[in-house]
Amino acid sequence: MSPLAETAALFADRTRAAFCLALLDGRAWTAGELARHAGVRPSTASEQLSRLVESGLFAEERQGRHRYVRLAGPDAAALIEALASYGSATPRPGSLRASGRLSAEARARTCYDHLAGRLGVTLADATIARGLVSTDGGLAVTPAGRAWLADALGFERPPGTRRPLVRSCLDWTERRPHLAGTLGAALCETALERRWVRRVGSGRAVKVTPEGAEAFRELLGAEVTPPARE
Repeated sequence: MSPLAETAALFADRTRAAFCLALLDGRAWTAGELARHAGVRPSTASEQLSRLVESGLFAEERQGRHRYVRLAGPDAAALIEALASYGSATPRPGSLRASGRLSAEARARTCYDHLAGRLGVTLADATIARGLVSTDGGLAVTPAGRAWLADALGFERPPGTRRPLVRSCLDWTERRPHLAGTLGAALCETALERRWVRRVGSGRAVKVTPEGAEAFRELLGAEVTPPARE
């Protein structure tokens, strides 16, 4: 079997696909949590997780009796998000609760370590409009963008890092790109730390706070309206 076919086969199982999408929140999950999330037996979850770890897509850590798994890195997250965007349609929710979750994730969510959904796309557009990111000849952070990262976010790129400063990530709900790479990660980390956004429940959805709406307007000229209620 070719490497492409082997990789494609990893996502051809509903349980493995559910695990991949869950871990796009950037956090480590226990095998038991993923089993409950996907609605499968612990033994089934363990078997499928072992395959994903062996493939290099997932990484695992063990603490006592608990087995934690997470995505192996940004490249794995980008692959999953890109594949999800090629779906023919947004999944139809099977319950009112699922409908609410999908709606919240479409508004704003994390995609591994950066912001996605309508919020992520809006912020990406704003960085380009402000001249912080250029699309001429490929996506790149401008000198003004580097200064903005340092001044507005207090970010200094670690020396020797091989991760690109900015990368386009196709948003699976908006079907337009949001920002990944070091810039996207720094913006997401700062937004969470400064409470510009906060997590909603235990999933990937985040909610823009009034302070966040003001910060995004002042720093990027982005108009983001926080939800009136949960």
